[in-house]
Amino acid sequence: MGNFLSGKVVAVTGAGRGIGRAVALSAAGEGARVVVNDYGVAVDGSAPTSEVAEAVAKEITAAGGEAVAVADDVSTMAGGRRVVDTALSAYGRLDGVVCVAGILRERMLFNMTEEEWDSVLATHLKGTFTVFRAASAVMRRQRAGTLVGFTSGAFQGSVSQANYSAAKGGIVSLVRSAALGLHRYGVTANAVAPVARTRMSVRVPAGLSGIGEPEDVAALVVYLLSDAAKGEGITGQVYTVAGPKIAVWGQPRELRSAHLEGGSWTPGRIAEVLPGTVGVDPMPLLKGPGG
Repeated sequence: MGNFLSGKVVAVTGAGRGIGRAVALSAAGEGARVVVNDYGVAVDGSAPTSEVAEAVAKEITAAGGEAVAVADDVSTMAGGRRVVDTALSAYGRLDGVVCVAGILRERMLFNMTEEEWDSVLATHLKGTFTVFRAASAVMRRQRAGTLVGFTSGAFQGSVSQANYSAAKGGIVSLVRSAALGLHRYGVTANAVAPVARTRMSVRVPAGLSGIGEPEDVAALVVYLLSDAAKGEGITGQVYTVAGPKIAVWGQPRELRSAHLEGGSWTPGRIAEVLPGTVGVDPMPLLKGPGG
């Protein structure tokens, strides 16, 4: 047992398996009291069971830590609120939340159904909002706390996961908005874009270099939750952990601009200026029709 999070109370969603489980176990191992949330569904969001969250809570207590399980669905406002309320009723405070819960519904955009879109956005993006919403109100009153959202490199775009990519991009903007709005209250917000072996990454080739384990990601999350990360301007950031690599993503900003002298923009004037002056910022993942 360590003491990096000694005295802190941390809630982790999606904590029944994979990265969420590793975060919950690592936080408990570093002295935190943990609220273990998991709706207990399959990768596609089906067949919920409370046993998944309960098993991790029991694992923590068997190792000498303190944990309580919550099997609520965080895609509902009541579910997100219950995660926070459980922390307050069980331990009297809440110092950090980590939103890992997610599902997949892979489909090309032109074949995607409304249900496949809605369910993924609800679990990832709304599920982060519901917990952030409830937790931020508590942390504002405490004038201290840490919000950690989980995004993905897929926020750059994905061939067959428009729903997942949109949700993960939304989480980045939500985290940055939280960082801006809560900074004055001593609350930080960051996002983690992991590259690790989980049941949601089974299609990643086993021999691919640069992919790590859930425990690698958990180490970064524990750091972000700790007092060691305070006072270093670490808020509104997106970090990637990929095995031995830790990286920070750039902040959105304008690259180039053109200014019209007199008159108004017309399609013709834009055609003269945009390609050569403003140009494009090439998509790293984009391949041509033959690529």
